Amino acid sequence: MSNEEPTTEARTSAPDRSSATTSVDAGEETSDRAAEPDRTIVEARNIDVWYDEDQALRDVSMEVPEKKVTAMIGPSGCGKSTFLRCINRMNDLVDAARVEGELLLGSKNVYDADVDPIALRRRVGIVFQKPNPFPKSIYDNVAYGLEIQDVEGGHDAIVERSLERAALWEEVEDRLEESGLELSGGQQQRLCIARAIATDPEVLLMDEPASALDPIATNQIEDLIEDLAEEYTVIIVTHNMQQAARISDKTAVFLTGGELVEFDDTRQVFESPQSQRVEDYITGKFG
Repeated sequence: MSNEEPTTEARTSAPDRSSATTSVDAGEETSDRAAEPDRTIVEARNIDVWYDEDQALRDVSMEVPEKKVTAMIGPSGCGKSTFLRCINRMNDLVDAARVEGELLLGSKNVYDADVDPIALRRRVGIVFQKPNPFPKSIYDNVAYGLEIQDVEGGHDAIVERSLERAALWEEVEDRLEESGLELSGGQQQRLCIARAIATDPEVLLMDEPASALDPIATNQIEDLIEDLAEEYTVIIVTHNMQQAARISDKTAVFLTGGELVEFDDTRQVFESPQSQRVEDYITGKFG
Protein backbone atom coordinates (compact mmCIF):
# COMPACT_ATOMS: atom_id res chain seq x y z
CA MET A 1 0.00 0.00 0.00
CA SER A 2 1.42 3.39 -0.97
CA ASN A 3 2.15 5.94 1.75
CA GLU A 4 1.76 8.91 -0.58
CA GLU A 5 -0.66 11.61 0.54
CA PRO A 6 -3.86 11.27 -1.53
CA THR A 7 -5.23 14.22 -3.44
CA THR A 8 -8.98 14.76 -3.50
CA GLU A 9 -10.14 16.95 -6.34
CA ALA A 10 -13.68 17.58 -5.11
CA ARG A 11 -15.17 20.67 -6.68
CA THR A 12 -18.49 22.48 -6.75
CA SER A 13 -18.10 24.62 -9.86
CA ALA A 14 -20.90 25.12 -12.39
CA PRO A 15 -20.89 22.65 -15.30
CA ASP A 16 -19.42 23.59 -18.67
CA ARG A 17 -22.14 22.36 -21.00
CA SER A 18 -20.32 23.42 -24.16
CA SER A 19 -17.63 20.73 -24.07
CA ALA A 20 -17.87 16.98 -24.67
CA THR A 21 -14.58 15.22 -24.08
CA THR A 22 -15.78 11.77 -23.16
CA SER A 23 -17.49 8.85 -24.82
CA VAL A 24 -20.40 8.80 -22.36
CA ASP A 25 -23.42 10.94 -23.22
CA ALA A 26 -24.79 12.54 -20.07
CA GLY A 27 -28.03 13.38 -21.89
CA GLU A 28 -30.58 16.06 -21.01
CA GLU A 29 -31.85 16.66 -17.50
CA THR A 30 -35.11 14.79 -16.94
CA SER A 31 -36.33 17.01 -14.10
CA ASP A 32 -35.83 20.43 -12.57
CA ARG A 33 -33.78 19.03 -9.69
CA ALA A 34 -30.44 20.22 -11.10
CA ALA A 35 -31.67 23.81 -11.16
CA GLU A 36 -32.57 23.77 -7.48
CA PRO A 37 -30.02 25.13 -4.98
CA ASP A 38 -28.11 22.46 -3.10
CA ARG A 39 -28.77 21.92 0.60
CA THR A 40 -26.31 19.49 2.14
CA ILE A 41 -27.84 16.58 4.05
CA VAL A 42 -24.86 14.18 4.24
CA GLU A 43 -21.33 15.48 4.70
CA ALA A 44 -18.15 13.42 4.95
CA ARG A 45 -15.15 15.07 6.55
CA ASN A 46 -11.80 13.33 6.10
CA ILE A 47 -13.20 9.81 6.28
CA ASP A 48 -10.66 6.98 6.49
CA VAL A 49 -11.71 3.34 6.68
CA TRP A 50 -9.55 0.32 7.44
CA TYR A 51 -10.30 -3.39 7.40
CA ASP A 52 -7.60 -4.60 9.77
CA GLU A 53 -4.43 -3.22 8.15
CA ASP A 54 -5.93 -2.62 4.68
CA GLN A 55 -7.09 0.95 4.09
CA ALA A 56 -10.29 1.02 2.00
CA LEU A 57 -10.96 4.80 2.02
CA ARG A 58 -8.45 7.64 2.19
CA ASP A 59 -9.34 11.11 3.42
CA VAL A 60 -12.74 11.29 1.72
CA SER A 61 -14.62 14.59 2.02
CA MET A 62 -17.82 15.40 0.13
CA GLU A 63 -21.19 17.08 0.58
CA VAL A 64 -24.25 15.21 -0.65
CA PRO A 65 -27.22 17.44 -1.57
CA GLU A 66 -30.71 16.82 -0.29
CA LYS A 67 -33.42 15.37 -2.57
CA LYS A 68 -31.11 14.75 -5.48
CA VAL A 69 -29.49 11.64 -6.92
CA THR A 70 -25.80 11.25 -6.21
CA ALA A 71 -24.02 8.46 -8.08
CA MET A 72 -20.74 6.90 -7.00
CA ILE A 73 -18.71 5.27 -9.74
CA GLY A 74 -15.27 3.70 -10.03
CA PRO A 75 -13.54 0.36 -10.56
CA SER A 76 -14.12 -2.63 -8.31
CA GLY A 77 -12.48 -2.38 -4.92
CA CYS A 78 -12.14 1.42 -4.89
CA GLY A 79 -14.27 1.96 -1.79
CA LYS A 80 -17.67 2.98 -3.22
CA SER A 81 -19.72 0.49 -1.23
CA THR A 82 -17.55 1.00 1.83
CA PHE A 83 -18.40 4.70 1.79
CA LEU A 84 -22.09 3.97 1.25
CA ARG A 85 -22.13 1.72 4.30
CA CYS A 86 -20.40 4.34 6.41
CA ILE A 87 -23.47 6.55 6.10
CA ASN A 88 -25.75 4.21 8.06
CA ARG A 89 -22.92 2.57 10.01
CA MET A 90 -23.31 -0.85 8.49
CA ASN A 91 -19.53 -1.17 8.72
CA ASP A 92 -20.13 -1.49 12.47
CA LEU A 93 -21.26 -5.03 11.70
CA VAL A 94 -17.77 -5.91 10.40
CA ASP A 95 -15.40 -6.67 13.28
CA ALA A 96 -12.31 -5.76 11.24
CA ALA A 97 -13.64 -2.34 10.19
CA ARG A 98 -12.39 0.91 11.69
CA VAL A 99 -13.71 4.34 10.67
CA GLU A 100 -12.05 7.68 11.36
CA GLY A 101 -13.24 11.18 10.51
CA GLU A 102 -16.71 12.69 10.69
CA LEU A 103 -19.84 11.78 8.78
CA LEU A 104 -22.70 14.19 9.34
CA LEU A 105 -26.39 13.58 8.76
CA GLY A 106 -27.79 17.07 8.96
CA SER A 107 -25.61 18.64 11.63
CA LYS A 108 -25.01 15.46 13.69
CA ASN A 109 -21.95 13.22 13.38
CA VAL A 110 -23.40 9.71 13.04
CA TYR A 111 -20.28 8.31 14.74
CA ASP A 112 -20.83 10.25 17.95
CA ALA A 113 -21.07 8.01 21.00
CA ASP A 114 -24.68 9.01 21.67
CA VAL A 115 -25.96 7.94 18.25
CA ASP A 116 -27.97 4.70 18.20
CA PRO A 117 -27.10 2.85 14.94
CA ILE A 118 -30.53 1.20 14.85
CA ALA A 119 -32.27 4.57 15.09
CA LEU A 120 -29.89 5.90 12.44
CA ARG A 121 -30.87 3.15 10.02
CA ARG A 122 -34.50 4.21 10.35
CA ARG A 123 -33.43 7.55 8.86
CA VAL A 124 -31.08 6.04 6.28
CA GLY A 125 -32.57 3.09 4.38
CA ILE A 126 -30.58 0.78 2.12
CA VAL A 127 -31.31 -1.41 -0.91
CA PHE A 128 -28.75 -4.04 -1.84
CA GLN A 129 -27.42 -5.37 -5.13
CA LYS A 130 -29.40 -8.60 -5.04
CA PRO A 131 -33.10 -8.40 -4.19
CA ASN A 132 -33.57 -9.84 -0.71
CA PRO A 133 -37.29 -10.06 0.09
CA PHE A 134 -38.12 -11.88 3.30
CA PRO A 135 -39.94 -15.25 3.08
CA LYS A 136 -43.14 -13.45 4.01
CA SER A 137 -46.12 -12.09 2.17
CA ILE A 138 -45.79 -8.99 0.02
CA TYR A 139 -47.76 -7.08 2.65
CA ASP A 140 -45.62 -8.30 5.54
CA ASN A 141 -42.42 -7.49 3.68
CA VAL A 142 -43.42 -3.84 3.40
CA ALA A 143 -44.84 -3.67 6.91
CA TYR A 144 -41.81 -5.32 8.52
CA GLY A 145 -40.07 -2.07 9.49
CA LEU A 146 -43.29 -0.69 10.93
CA GLU A 147 -43.62 -3.71 13.20
CA ILE A 148 -40.00 -3.50 14.31
CA GLN A 149 -40.52 0.15 15.22
CA ASP A 150 -43.82 -0.61 17.00
CA VAL A 151 -45.77 1.74 14.74
CA GLU A 152 -49.38 1.38 15.80
CA GLY A 153 -52.23 1.50 13.30
CA GLY A 154 -52.36 2.75 9.75
CA HIS A 155 -50.26 -0.07 8.33
CA ASP A 156 -52.62 -0.68 5.40
CA ALA A 157 -52.33 2.92 4.20
CA ILE A 158 -48.55 2.98 4.63
CA VAL A 159 -48.10 -0.32 2.78
CA GLU A 160 -50.26 0.90 -0.10
CA ARG A 161 -48.48 4.25 -0.28
CA SER A 162 -45.05 2.61 -0.16
CA LEU A 163 -45.93 0.18 -2.94
CA GLU A 164 -47.30 3.07 -4.99
CA ARG A 165 -44.07 5.05 -4.47
CA ALA A 166 -42.13 1.96 -5.55
CA ALA A 167 -44.28 1.70 -8.72
CA LEU A 168 -45.47 -1.77 -7.69
CA TRP A 169 -48.98 -1.29 -6.29
CA GLU A 170 -50.88 -1.82 -9.54
CA GLU A 171 -49.04 -5.09 -10.13
CA VAL A 172 -49.62 -6.59 -6.68
CA GLU A 173 -52.70 -4.94 -5.13
CA ASP A 174 -54.68 -8.19 -5.52
CA ARG A 175 -51.74 -10.38 -4.41
CA LEU A 176 -50.69 -8.88 -1.09
CA GLU A 177 -50.94 -12.21 0.76
CA GLU A 178 -48.71 -14.02 -1.75
CA SER A 179 -45.07 -14.57 -0.91
CA GLY A 180 -42.68 -11.84 -1.99
CA LEU A 181 -40.41 -14.63 -3.23
CA GLU A 182 -42.91 -15.39 -6.01
CA LEU A 183 -42.34 -12.02 -7.69
CA SER A 184 -39.99 -11.51 -10.63
CA GLY A 185 -36.49 -10.18 -9.98
CA GLY A 186 -37.41 -6.64 -10.89
CA GLN A 187 -40.57 -6.77 -8.81
CA GLN A 188 -38.63 -8.16 -5.86
CA GLN A 189 -36.20 -5.24 -6.05
CA ARG A 190 -39.07 -2.75 -6.13
CA LEU A 191 -40.59 -4.60 -3.15
CA CYS A 192 -37.32 -4.11 -1.29
CA ILE A 193 -37.43 -0.42 -2.17
CA ALA A 194 -41.01 -0.23 -0.86
CA ARG A 195 -39.85 -1.91 2.36
CA ALA A 196 -36.99 0.58 2.69
CA ILE A 197 -39.17 3.64 2.27
CA ALA A 198 -42.12 2.45 4.38
CA THR A 199 -40.46 3.91 7.48
CA ASP A 200 -40.05 7.23 5.63
CA PRO A 201 -36.24 7.63 5.77
CA GLU A 202 -34.51 10.86 4.87
CA VAL A 203 -31.83 9.16 2.78
CA LEU A 204 -32.07 6.06 0.57
CA LEU A 205 -28.83 4.20 -0.16
CA MET A 206 -28.70 1.88 -3.18
CA ASP A 207 -25.78 -0.49 -3.77
CA GLU A 208 -25.92 -1.44 -7.46
CA PRO A 209 -29.69 -1.98 -7.29
CA ALA A 210 -30.09 -2.92 -10.96
CA SER A 211 -26.93 -4.92 -11.64
CA ALA A 212 -28.71 -8.28 -11.29
CA LEU A 213 -31.72 -7.26 -13.40
CA ASP A 214 -32.62 -7.50 -17.08
CA PRO A 215 -32.76 -4.32 -19.22
CA ILE A 216 -36.53 -3.83 -18.84
CA ALA A 217 -36.39 -4.16 -15.06
CA THR A 218 -33.32 -1.91 -15.01
CA ASN A 219 -35.24 0.81 -16.86
CA GLN A 220 -38.06 0.51 -14.33
CA ILE A 221 -35.63 0.93 -11.42
CA GLU A 222 -34.00 3.95 -13.09
CA ASP A 223 -37.37 5.60 -13.65
CA LEU A 224 -38.26 4.85 -10.04
CA ILE A 225 -35.05 6.43 -8.75
CA GLU A 226 -35.85 9.62 -10.65
CA ASP A 227 -39.28 9.71 -9.00
CA LEU A 228 -37.99 8.89 -5.53
CA ALA A 229 -35.58 11.82 -5.63
CA GLU A 230 -38.56 14.14 -5.46
CA GLU A 231 -39.08 12.97 -1.86
CA TYR A 232 -35.81 11.39 -0.76
CA THR A 233 -32.08 11.90 -1.05
CA VAL A 234 -30.82 8.98 -3.16
CA ILE A 235 -27.19 7.83 -3.12
CA ILE A 236 -26.43 5.05 -5.58
CA VAL A 237 -23.35 2.95 -6.24
CA THR A 238 -23.15 1.76 -9.84
CA HIS A 239 -20.58 0.21 -12.17
CA ASN A 240 -22.70 1.37 -15.11
CA MET A 241 -21.40 4.79 -16.14
CA GLN A 242 -24.22 5.30 -18.64
CA GLN A 243 -26.67 4.70 -15.81
CA ALA A 244 -24.93 7.27 -13.62
CA ALA A 245 -25.02 9.76 -16.48
CA ARG A 246 -28.73 9.16 -17.09
CA ILE A 247 -30.16 9.38 -13.61
CA SER A 248 -27.85 11.36 -11.31
CA ASP A 249 -27.45 15.02 -10.50
CA LYS A 250 -24.05 14.65 -8.85
CA THR A 251 -21.32 12.10 -9.52
CA ALA A 252 -18.47 11.04 -7.25
CA VAL A 253 -15.56 9.20 -8.88
CA PHE A 254 -13.58 6.88 -6.64
CA LEU A 255 -10.37 5.37 -8.01
CA THR A 256 -7.83 2.80 -6.87
CA GLY A 257 -6.62 3.25 -3.32
CA GLY A 258 -9.94 4.47 -1.94
CA GLU A 259 -9.51 8.05 -3.14
CA LEU A 260 -12.38 10.34 -4.05
CA VAL A 261 -10.76 11.90 -7.10
CA GLU A 262 -13.61 14.07 -8.37
CA PHE A 263 -17.07 15.10 -7.19
CA ASP A 264 -19.19 17.51 -9.20
CA ASP A 265 -22.34 17.97 -11.25
CA THR A 266 -22.82 14.85 -13.36
CA ARG A 267 -22.65 16.65 -16.70
CA GLN A 268 -19.41 18.33 -15.67
CA VAL A 269 -17.82 15.05 -14.64
CA PHE A 270 -18.76 13.25 -17.85
CA GLU A 271 -18.22 16.06 -20.34
CA SER A 272 -15.34 18.05 -18.88
CA PRO A 273 -13.69 16.26 -15.96
CA GLN A 274 -11.06 18.17 -14.05
CA SER A 275 -8.86 15.14 -13.48
CA GLN A 276 -7.02 13.35 -16.28
CA ARG A 277 -7.38 10.14 -14.27
CA VAL A 278 -11.16 10.54 -14.30
CA GLU A 279 -11.21 11.21 -18.04
CA ASP A 280 -9.08 8.12 -18.63
CA TYR A 281 -11.46 6.03 -16.54
CA ILE A 282 -14.62 7.36 -18.19
CA THR A 283 -13.23 6.89 -21.70
CA GLY A 284 -12.19 3.32 -20.96
CA LYS A 285 -8.43 3.71 -20.89
CA PHE A 286 -8.42 1.76 -17.62
CA GLY A 287 -10.86 0.25 -15.16
